Amino acid sequence: MSVDQLEYWTRQLEEAAAQLRAGELEPEQAARLVEECARLAGDAANELDRRVRAAADPPAPGQTTLPTQT
Repeated sequence: MSVDQLEYWTRQLEEAAAQLRAGELEPEQAARLVEECARLAGDAANELDRRVRAAADPPAPGQTTLPTQT
C-alpha cells in the first residue's frame, strides 16, 4: 500500500461527500454510497494504523522493507 492509495481513498471520499451534499441521489444510491464510504474509511484507517505500528517498531535485523499486509 502506498501514499498514492491513501490519496485515492481521500479523493473517493471527497467526491462521495460532494455527491451526498448535492442531494441529487436517490435514497438507495445514497445508502450504497454511504456504505462504500464506510468501507473506504475503514481501509484507510487500517492502513494508517499499520503504518503507525510499523513506524513505532524498528525493523528486525536484516529486514530492509516493511512487511506487506495481505
